Amino acid sequence: MTTPFRLGLLVCLALTPACFAVGEQHLQKGDYVAVIGDSITEQKKYSVFIEDYLLMCQPAEDLTATQFGWSGETSWGYEARMNNDTLRFKPTVATTCFGMNDGGYGPPNPDRIRMYSENQAKIVRELKQAGAHLIVVGSPGCVDVATFHNHNRQAAETYNKTLAQERDIAREVAQKEGVAFADVFDPMQSAMLAAEQKYGTGYHVAGGDGVHPDDNGHLIMAYAFLKALGCNGEIGTITVNLADGQAQASEGHKVLSSNNGSLEIESSRYPFCFFGDNPKETRSTRGILAFVPFNKDLNRFMLVVNGAKGDHVKVTWGNHSKEFSADQLSKGINLAAEFLDNPFVEPFRRVEDQVRRKQELETPLVKAVINEAPRVEQSAPAAKQALESGIEAGIQCDKDLSKALTAAVVPVKHTIRIEVGQ
Repeated sequence: MTTPFRLGLLVCLALTPACFAVGEQHLQKGDYVAVIGDSITEQKKYSVFIEDYLLMCQPAEDLTATQFGWSGETSWGYEARMNNDTLRFKPTVATTCFGMNDGGYGPPNPDRIRMYSENQAKIVRELKQAGAHLIVVGSPGCVDVATFHNHNRQAAETYNKTLAQERDIAREVAQKEGVAFADVFDPMQSAMLAAEQKYGTGYHVAGGDGVHPDDNGHLIMAYAFLKALGCNGEIGTITVNLADGQAQASEGHKVLSSNNGSLEIESSRYPFCFFGDNPKETRSTRGILAFVPFNKDLNRFMLVVNGAKGDHVKVTWGNHSKEFSADQLSKGINLAAEFLDNPFVEPFRRVEDQVRRKQELETPLVKAVINEAPRVEQSAPAAKQALESGIEAGIQCDKDLSKALTAAVVPVKHTIRIEVGQ
């Protein structure tokens, strides 16, 4: 049973940055990000959230991504094929997430732990040699205490000790190799235990099978990786002075008009949006927000209002209104956190649908075409040139789809109304 003290400690861990970056490593204009991992990556959920963020929240200009998830994969399995399967794409940034299969689903095994450590380091070195300037070594997540091994809590706690040991190894490898680290394990476990207290054991964070999360758990994973990638969370700031009607907007946003507290804004940078009306539904990304500081750390779209008076100032954004005090507004409110239903939800959803379709094509491209090519070449050497041409065409098609996604992020016009109560 989780004691109140332990629960409080775990919640505090969830609110602590679960990553570190090194030196001057950060996302740069035009970076191409490889999201690498096992079947959890191949679910195309946290990888979609990462690509959503890179495209629409724009921590740097012209970012693109490809996911390289492979069901059942281990760090040593990936290391053996990465030169053929991933490095052909020439990524400049990479995130890795291995360990769930490496641990063997049992107590810590010295041979598996050694192989995990050695191959994590090999993967980092090969990515460096291939030209990646920013590499994030991710820890595995946790398994769910309520659902793992047919609801065997003891088995879950045992395997989480193995996964926690792999977390420590992943951190050590990142430190030794001078690259970034994303702790996926701690914030996921913290959120899992806290959410169980609030929503009950039916609300799983690491998936109905205890291993493969729904959208709620994948949002935590995306949070950990985006923090490790150095994303600072500054979506934008709108500042308005009610005394003179003047309004200003930061980069990525334009004030088209400002009149009597009514602002018309055009934004090319989107806040991250969340879906699912029922917070207790694990496919919703909204219910988990109580346990991960995604909006605070990664999604700050601020409204600052000067010159308002009183404790009842109504702010209307799109079709929804909330009241704030003048003091709150002068310090700034985070529109993205206060208004989960907002004018960006539908444009965000449209782009995300395209991201998901693109990533659905990437799995067969890598697994069925690129990975199988060497075996086909062995049997039919004369086909080598044709196979290589086909692979290059497939890679180029994926990159063209990525560029089309960038073009799909069109500016959104929206209105903010500020009304001072009497």
